[in-house]
Amino acid sequence: MSRQLLPSSFAPLCTTTTTTATPPPSSFFKPSSPPPPLPVSSQFRTTNHIPTHIYNHPSAILLELCTSINELHQIFPLVIKTGLHHHHLFHTKLLSLFCKFNSLREAARVFDHLIPIEDKVDVLYHTMLKGYALNSSSLDSALSFFTRMNTDSVRPVVYNFTYLLKACADNSDLRRGKAIHAMLIVNGYASNLFAMNGVVNLYAKCRLIDEACKMFDRMPVRDRVCWNTIISGYSQNRFPKRALELFVRMQQEEEEFRPDLVTIVSVLPACADIGSLSIGKSLHGYIVKAGLESLVNVSTSLVDVYSKCGCVGTARSIFDKMEYRNVVSWNSIIDGYTQNGDSKQALELFRQMLNEQVEPTNVTIMKALSACADLGDIVEGEFIHQLLRRLELSSDVSVINSLISMYCKCKRVDIAAEIFENLQGKTLVSWNAMLLGYAQNGRVNEALNQFCKMHRQNIKPDSFTMVSVIPALAELSVLRQAKWIHGLVTRTCFSHDVFVMTALVDMYAKCGSVSTARKLFDLMDKRHVTTWNAMIDGYGTHGLGRAAVELFNEMRKGDIKPNGITFLSIISGCGHSGLVEEGRSYFTIMKEDYGLEPSMDHYGAMVDLLGRAGRLKEAWGFIQNMPIEPGINVYGAMLGACKIHKNVDFGKKAADKLFELDPEEGGYHVLLANIYARASMWDEVAKVRTSMEKKGLQKTPGCSLVDLRNEVHTFYSGSTSHPQSKKIYVFLETLIDEIKAAGYVPDNSSLRGVEEDVQEQLLSSHSEKLAVAFGLLNTNPGTTIHIRKNLRVCGDCHNAFKYISLVTGREIVMRDMHRFHHFKSGMCSCGDYW
Repeated sequence: MSRQLLPSSFAPLCTTTTTTATPPPSSFFKPSSPPPPLPVSSQFRTTNHIPTHIYNHPSAILLELCTSINELHQIFPLVIKTGLHHHHLFHTKLLSLFCKFNSLREAARVFDHLIPIEDKVDVLYHTMLKGYALNSSSLDSALSFFTRMNTDSVRPVVYNFTYLLKACADNSDLRRGKAIHAMLIVNGYASNLFAMNGVVNLYAKCRLIDEACKMFDRMPVRDRVCWNTIISGYSQNRFPKRALELFVRMQQEEEEFRPDLVTIVSVLPACADIGSLSIGKSLHGYIVKAGLESLVNVSTSLVDVYSKCGCVGTARSIFDKMEYRNVVSWNSIIDGYTQNGDSKQALELFRQMLNEQVEPTNVTIMKALSACADLGDIVEGEFIHQLLRRLELSSDVSVINSLISMYCKCKRVDIAAEIFENLQGKTLVSWNAMLLGYAQNGRVNEALNQFCKMHRQNIKPDSFTMVSVIPALAELSVLRQAKWIHGLVTRTCFSHDVFVMTALVDMYAKCGSVSTARKLFDLMDKRHVTTWNAMIDGYGTHGLGRAAVELFNEMRKGDIKPNGITFLSIISGCGHSGLVEEGRSYFTIMKEDYGLEPSMDHYGAMVDLLGRAGRLKEAWGFIQNMPIEPGINVYGAMLGACKIHKNVDFGKKAADKLFELDPEEGGYHVLLANIYARASMWDEVAKVRTSMEKKGLQKTPGCSLVDLRNEVHTFYSGSTSHPQSKKIYVFLETLIDEIKAAGYVPDNSSLRGVEEDVQEQLLSSHSEKLAVAFGLLNTNPGTTIHIRKNLRVCGDCHNAFKYISLVTGREIVMRDMHRFHHFKSGMCSCGDYW
């Protein structure tokens, strides 16, 4: 031949046909569309006898050996030149090969221009239809050609319908799939096993699994393929229990049908979804006996099953024994480690995968980004960001959504926002990822602006959107906005979504309205474990320990089992209310009755429980006997308890251990300094402050928020930037005099080296006092004032607020970093136990 490789277009092939025995190529391929072919009765479409020398011709042999479209382009001119294109054998082979290689345009040219009308036998129509139907992007063409078959009086056979049903199923085209189903019935194939299996597959892939089941149940006879189709349908539609039930039913009703490869790879994902280790092991045993363990898709499914059942070690053992691994195998084991909390190992496997020259897919990249997000590993995340660019995945919206989430969880919400703004074709998932990122990073205003922007652009929120924005409002702790989002939830019909309603329960509790939270809790028909956790935690942070205990005991009587967060909430709630014995018993039953290993947070909560109650010696002994090395939060709880009870000795011990762990926040140094200050150990105070300076640590400035007339006002200790600062300070001076007359005595024990009047000025300029003064100045008498403080409220302000509530007749609700304080008529809800 004159060319090694020929283009896919037939036009250049004309130059290779020089024999006069063959009609000019232009007669085969006309530039314009040919007229509709004349109807030919199918009784004349018979296949002529093909001589032996045609079968043995080199062109026929080459077509038999052809493995690619490039090879076919080189063989095709030889067929034309030798005049063999007139023979039926070559008609069939050329059509089959062009369809096989998804070159439907060329297949159509052969069918329309190369084959005479009288030679268009039925089998050629069937071949063309199969080619169109099996090409996922040619459904319209397939249906159009099917219509042409009817016009050309070609009687459809059952396989025409099965191919069309598969095409509709793969494209999730239910409307046209139903039309094919109707034609199938009209043509008398309603009882055909192959046809009805295609119908079952159609409805299953179009997520009408109940319809699929109806078709399956009506089948008078079923083979293994039918069972595999319905089992796979239930598994893929997230009905794993039903899939497993059908798997058992198949073996009971059809004893001759032993599970084959397709059955196994259909039922294993169902087993993984329900996390049934016992069923997984049984299937694994069958796989070994059947000799299927060497198949990569089976082994990969087993890796997935064991990973989702929490046995990632077994999953890794299976993975390591695989002789051949594809990219799906790597994805499964990487995801397994990530889902089981070992993201570091997941990233190590990702690196190993790259070293073994396995090219990652978009799924691999998303799994690796998820691991980076869990670890907060911005360096590895940036590497993967560069890698996805090299892999040309920058236009994959799902990958970019994962990238946005990774940067947000690594506290680089600025980079995430830039990526989001430049993203073309944003999906709802993109908006949700950015919204959640803002909320998780404390950027509450940006989160709310993002939500409002979605509304302006007519992007309909889903339950995930609501579950992202509601916690942001909870952190803001503004009751007015809580009521607004509650109304929106009702109007958008999310009031029956258990997770949205749980978020509302949590939000109302964090906005100071624990009674409203309980009303919503009681109205819920269905509750998740997180719902119980939110309500128990809400009671605990409001100092309603007895109510938290009662609710926890009610939970234990039901079907929902407490988890680690439940026990953390109830132990903390007991700590806020002085219920030491109850908290201690819950810590015990956590492991003994529920098999839950205490985490560092649980140990910290226990130290806080004992420490707040003044049992400092017992708390220190508890720390010494911990089975794991105590963390920052454990020693921090001990140090906080020492400040409350003015215990220098244990405070110094806790601080020494704490500072060995090198905490990044300066708050713990401030705690120790305050302990020394109350003991008048000023030299030690100076040493702590010097240490802070050397380490570059700073005290977090006190900040208080108060909501007024659709605007949140922020106050920092000693600030004068607010427009009403002069009025606030003048009003505060008068207010301080009033509460002094009522019995208030300023606590200046932590101040030294300044005059008494200056000490009082420093105390009166605390952010929470500025906030309450602003609230009193700008609201009507009787209005409850809500304040949000970023730190623990100081002792002097706590005492002052009791007197302020007494002399003004106002109720003041303050949420600090640990709990709520409800001040009313000179009393606080905490009972001074905080």
